[in-house]
Amino acid sequence: MTFEPTLDPVAGAAAAPEARRHVLDPASGLAAWLGQRGQPAWRAGAIRRWLHGRRAQSFADMTDLPRGLRSELDADFRIWTTTVAVHQRADDGTEKLLLALADGQRIECVLLREEDGDRRTVCISSQVGCAMGCVFCASGIDGVVRNLTTGEIVEQLLRLALLLPGDERLSHIVVMGMGEPLANLDRLLPALAEAQDPEGLGISQRRITISTVGLPQAIDRLGAANPGYHLAVSLHAADDDLRTRLVPVNKATGLADVMAAADRYWETSGRRLTFEYVLLGGVNDSREQAERLARLLGGRAALVNVIPYNAVSGMPWKEPTTAAREQFLDVLRAAGVNVQVRRRKGARIDAACGQLRRLAAKF
Repeated sequence: MTFEPTLDPVAGAAAAPEARRHVLDPASGLAAWLGQRGQPAWRAGAIRRWLHGRRAQSFADMTDLPRGLRSELDADFRIWTTTVAVHQRADDGTEKLLLALADGQRIECVLLREEDGDRRTVCISSQVGCAMGCVFCASGIDGVVRNLTTGEIVEQLLRLALLLPGDERLSHIVVMGMGEPLANLDRLLPALAEAQDPEGLGISQRRITISTVGLPQAIDRLGAANPGYHLAVSLHAADDDLRTRLVPVNKATGLADVMAAADRYWETSGRRLTFEYVLLGGVNDSREQAERLARLLGGRAALVNVIPYNAVSGMPWKEPTTAAREQFLDVLRAAGVNVQVRRRKGARIDAACGQLRRLAAKF
């Protein structure tokens, strides 16, 4: 693994960054700003199309806008609030960015390429750090620092889109990076709405997955607000004792309430549920645990993503053996559970959430 500190080609602006508003954030007031200058309302849409669809890296790139307007935009707004601190690439086409935010905090986002077809998936973060406390996850070791803004979430998408050649487009979004997405719904949902805009990235809602550790009230809120997204619930254990050990927030919720909320979301959305299960060697990978998981799912029309643990330096957890993994899968399949093993991509570039941020902090 090698670090590539990157000089950011899209950084730099006329005014001090703190004096300018983030144009990617809905709270920037761009439409009102244009109106105050006698500009037609459609200019806001044109600017968004340049950013999302045409991958403009500066206001100067927006050549169909009046030159004076471009200068005024550059004086009052900024497109980029992040810089690329580290850019890593893997042989399988996976690329990972460690982004430095304006306040000095750092987040991670990942581009995953499928070898066959044109699927280009991005995994984005919703918070700096995480408060859920999953004991095996590098993202939450130091707790949560803050929520990301809508603009900071959108900016990850644009940063990753710039890694693609001109004839390729982002096709799928998974909100499975740093943080608990349902703890930041007020900022996440507008960002995802922006990603769906047909004049921008144009990513179908059916191709967006939100991952959660399982917060029943927040799942209900998501179902009431916008139930069109795929929901992935991270289980990691099929009984409350073990799950509370692995996912401490479970003590305040409990599996019964998590599963009930997931069922309500399925009833509202009609979308098949996904349950994530990180397989930890010698911890939750036994035949007994697989049988408990099959009973917990109770015949639900759901998909179980089994994720062999990706070892993190300095943490005590280990990867499951091949024999244990196959036995676990055999038990689930024999019980009629729809199960798949998530292929590990980018393992050599610390693509597991939080690894790169922690490693880079040592340098």
